[in-house]
Amino acid sequence: MAEPTVRRRRLGAALRRLREEAGLTLEEVEARAGHSPSKLSRIESAIRGIKAADLEELLDLYGAKEAQLRAFLSMLARDGNKRGWWQTYDLDPVYADLISLETDACAMSTYEVLVIPGLLQTAAYARAAIMANNMTSTPEEVSSLVDVRMARQSALTRAKPLKLRAIVHEAALWAGVPEPGVMRDQLQRLIDVTHNPHVTVQIMPKTAELHPGLIGGFTMLSFIQPGLDVVLLEHMDSSLYIEEAADVARYAEAFERLSASALPFGKSMALIREIKDAL
Repeated sequence: MAEPTVRRRRLGAALRRLREEAGLTLEEVEARAGHSPSKLSRIESAIRGIKAADLEELLDLYGAKEAQLRAFLSMLARDGNKRGWWQTYDLDPVYADLISLETDACAMSTYEVLVIPGLLQTAAYARAAIMANNMTSTPEEVSSLVDVRMARQSALTRAKPLKLRAIVHEAALWAGVPEPGVMRDQLQRLIDVTHNPHVTVQIMPKTAELHPGLIGGFTMLSFIQPGLDVVLLEHMDSSLYIEEAADVARYAEAFERLSASALPFGKSMALIREIKDAL
């Protein structure tokens, strides 16, 4: 059986949350709307999709009246099995899920310690980073991954742009790329990208006091529907999505504390320029 798409999982989680907030059990929904508990359970578990008319009926029953929310959930239902552009590439499922989430998210908050965030990388820096992290990949595979990373950046300039807040540790600005010109161009990219009003970049200085980011980086994706935010933790040989609302809230708080500890925008840009000139 094929794995459910991330959109279908998002929809199922949202419907379960709305039902629980309405104080309804699966059996009570059956009594009022005629949908069997097994069918509803399969929808909420992302095992099966849902027809538009059934979705509208459930949203009415759950008291979900906000037009923006209904439109978002309708999109998830409609596009639940739609193949995205990234699915033409041979990607790790976790990475494919990240791109799908980026496509549907309204905001991203990311903290990186030793690498520039993917959405802000130049092609040359991306190639160097991918080669360093994928030691057994062929040149063709590396080129394919670079293409994907560059294509992801369209999220920042689409009709409804992704709002990106990036906090980057100073160490990442010095991280060794063999060709100094590649790193200089990358640092200039960090400066130039902030001309986009939807992008904010802050630098965490090496002199910062102890802060919540000591254990490593993380990425949080936010959606117009409250309770659907998700956090991604990446490691060398595994990745983990955190979806429980209480856990995600702790990361959201940690990110705000990181932002308060990082340099403000003006000083961040000044430090980037200083390091760029020193390379």
